[in-house]
Amino acid sequence: MAGGWIWMGFKVPSNVSSSIILCHTKMSNTLVFFWSEFCRNDVYFKNYYDIMSCHPENFQWEHWSFENVATILAHRFPNSFIWVVKCSRMHLHKFSCYDNFVASNMFGAPEHSTDFGAFKHLHALLVNAFRLSQNILQSQKSAHGFGKDAKVSARKSELQSVPTANGCSSTEREKDCECSNNSAMNFVIPSAVGAASFTLIGFSKGCVVLNQLLYELKEAKKDKNTDAFLKNIKAIYWLDGGHSGGSNTWVTYPEVLKELAQTGIEVHSHVTPYQVFDTMRSWIGREHEKFVRILEEFGVEINDQLHFADEVPSLDNHFRVHEVF
Repeated sequence: MAGGWIWMGFKVPSNVSSSIILCHTKMSNTLVFFWSEFCRNDVYFKNYYDIMSCHPENFQWEHWSFENVATILAHRFPNSFIWVVKCSRMHLHKFSCYDNFVASNMFGAPEHSTDFGAFKHLHALLVNAFRLSQNILQSQKSAHGFGKDAKVSARKSELQSVPTANGCSSTEREKDCECSNNSAMNFVIPSAVGAASFTLIGFSKGCVVLNQLLYELKEAKKDKNTDAFLKNIKAIYWLDGGHSGGSNTWVTYPEVLKELAQTGIEVHSHVTPYQVFDTMRSWIGREHEKFVRILEEFGVEINDQLHFADEVPSLDNHFRVHEVF
């Protein structure tokens, strides 16, 4: 697998900041992954593995760093771009909050609505990311001819500030975006979001974004641009969904799930005992069962799997779902 990394931080037209990482391979599909962070320090981007491996607590979880999880996904989906979307904030360095996609309380528990702001933000995020990554790769390709000095210069620029406008200026691009190896010079990103097919994946708290997209489906279909984007979504994966709230971990409203069933999008659900067998959060298991049952009643052939069923619920197995789904 030929691949590399691009880190990006920017604002979309709605003036909401987002940070993403792109892992690229030989691709025919675009995978967008909403990751749940679990670190207990203040650093949320750039060289995440290096930071975690040196941290007195987080080193034990370095296998699940940004880079490593993206690499796992790249092996699982070898013909896809891998876009990892970071949460907009962390509360108490523990609770991932995707405020840029769904209204949330202090701890990141979602307050879902039918307004299709999440679809608009995701579409704008990808449009900017596609455009920006094209520019980065062209810049890196030119810089590659200058040898190691150019690469060292790019490396040093990591510690600079994040961009404050839509996309990045040429100076900001040098500061905030980096290709991690020379294989970045050998691939081409689609020129437009409309030219790509998409797979959406949410893990743990990242599933709140997928849920919000479901609530917006009915309204999103009425918008020409959003509907065109929606029709390019081929599959959605829920990986051991959970959040800090006391309900609505899984979507259980028939009218909402009917909209999903009508799209023809593939639906995948992969859970572990860590979430669905938790006696202190018993609603998660009940909601998951209802989610699956309602979709099946609407004729969806959902791929629903329980992993590590015979093992004691553990945080490690919660993360290991990345390796077995």
